[in-house]
Amino acid sequence: MKITAFVDGSIYSQSVCEHTAWAAARIGATVELLHVLGRRETASAPSNLSGAIALGARSSLLEELSELDEQRAKLAQKRGRAILDDAAGMVHLAGVDAVTTKLRRGDVVETVAEIEADTDMFVIGKRGEAADFAKLHLGSNLERVARASTKPVFVASRAFKPIDKVLVAFDGGASSMKAVDAMARSPLFAGLPVKLLTVGSDGSDIRRRLEDARATLAAGSIEAEIEIAPGQAEIVIAERVESERFNLLVMGAYGHSRIRSLIIGSTTTEMLRSCKIPVMLFR
Repeated sequence: MKITAFVDGSIYSQSVCEHTAWAAARIGATVELLHVLGRRETASAPSNLSGAIALGARSSLLEELSELDEQRAKLAQKRGRAILDDAAGMVHLAGVDAVTTKLRRGDVVETVAEIEADTDMFVIGKRGEAADFAKLHLGSNLERVARASTKPVFVASRAFKPIDKVLVAFDGGASSMKAVDAMARSPLFAGLPVKLLTVGSDGSDIRRRLEDARATLAAGSIEAEIEIAPGQAEIVIAERVESERFNLLVMGAYGHSRIRSLIIGSTTTEMLRSCKIPVMLFR
């Protein structure tokens, strides 16, 4: 088993490392820490800064800009290495020995496509380096990774707390059933109390789906209680998280239609934005 964790040097990096170590210990996984340098950070062409400046009369300025770009690219790589070294130290300190680091250049989505066949789970922070300036927004890389990945994505909250109680937002759809099936097969959830929560109207069909989900979890030696609650999904789920002190929320990441499959579902997005606990997304 292998977990790949994105670290960017933001205030969420420590939490990403600690959640990664927690998950790695439970499933016996190795850890790879990944820092991705965007193309703008490693660009060496002077045109990025010179804009429409023509060659000739201002060639000395272009040379200075070229040198500045080169220095910036080198600094970005040094910073990336330092971030990875610090992150590896945190994961080691949390008790995981099998840790590697990787510094990549390029696009995050392309990176996910290239490496996901070799990983079993991604871990990423809820927000990135702009966390203190855009507290109501999710990190752009989080949304891109969640859209691109076919593997489970563990979204770390700002601070780590030991996880001992799991809430599953269950809507009866295909992604919910896949999430339950994956939970039943994974040692990550072994021994943790689980609640399956459906928000909406009660009825025989949803009760049958909930019982099927509970039976699936029981086959994996996971005991679960079920609840159907009326109301608006985002409000009810958030209220349960707070009142019953759950510290991990599991959700399907996508809606049912082809169009909605292009974006993270609206309920998922709102839960990621508002909940102060980690969220695990299954596609």
